[in-house]
Amino acid sequence: MAHMGRVLILGGTAWLGRLLAEKLIDDGDDVTCLARGTAGPPPAGTTFVRADRDNPDAYAAVRDTAWDEVVELSWDPDHVAGALGALADRAAHWTLVSSVSVYASDAEPDAGETAALHEATDPADYASAKVTAEHASGAALGGRLLVVRAGLISGPGDGSDRFGYWVSRLALAGHGDVLAPVVADRFVQAIDVRDLAGWMIRAGRSGVTGVVNAVGESTPFGTLLTSAREVGGHTGALVEASPEWLAEQGVAYWAGPRSLPLWLPEDLSGFSRRSNAAFRAAGGTLRSLRHTLVDTLDDETARGLERGRRSGLDRREELELLAKL
Repeated sequence: MAHMGRVLILGGTAWLGRLLAEKLIDDGDDVTCLARGTAGPPPAGTTFVRADRDNPDAYAAVRDTAWDEVVELSWDPDHVAGALGALADRAAHWTLVSSVSVYASDAEPDAGETAALHEATDPADYASAKVTAEHASGAALGGRLLVVRAGLISGPGDGSDRFGYWVSRLALAGHGDVLAPVVADRFVQAIDVRDLAGWMIRAGRSGVTGVVNAVGESTPFGTLLTSAREVGGHTGALVEASPEWLAEQGVAYWAGPRSLPLWLPEDLSGFSRRSNAAFRAAGGTLRSLRHTLVDTLDDETARGLERGRRSGLDRREELELLAKL
């Protein structure tokens, strides 16, 4: 497949953007990353333009180039609008990384890309801001736009500490018990960052446009835990606690400190059961859950299984809760 040629990544120094840049460079593309550079150094081989996107002149160094592909990673409506104003007429193809958080309801399993969206009313709210970004991009770019509504992204390098929590905690616990939510009728839907990046590059090269839910296969939560136990070598017990008890103990769902990551209330179960039929039809491929878990555990081990985390319980908190049970 032909190279995209000149690619501008608005970002490119953090997780997904960095991986995109590295893969494109490996393929021989001419890649420019425009960012503040606070998330890390620019990927080797790229042209780096240091810019603060709050500055009206942020795009001065890149606005006179004809870009074969522009990748927008921001959710800030002002940043998105500024980039469109400066660059929309300079791009043959544009990829906006959005989110499945844009959907108004998370209750309906197997919902596709035509499901109703949140109202774009609050620029400080992530979901609303992403809807605003989609509307502005569509108005400026028309048929040159690919909107990638990504789901939970997993795999090595994840700074959110969500997906990696379970396999790392089970490996750390070894023969000890691990606290888990009741997992019956709960699901997890994650896409490996490497599968997402690889597909985005192929989609850009072939000119895919429209809206696509870039999500993994919906997997029962119990299946995830079973696979994570096998990968992590855990031989202790999984001790399930009810949602009511966990709430009483101040344990949150989904993410953040003192949480059990990826667990969602029953009325939000559709969030982890969205259709990926359009992704598959557009050439998307997915590696196995076990493959991602193995590589995630390697990454977690290298970073330290007992390190402080952005999401989850620390082991002391967990043991205190298990004692209460």
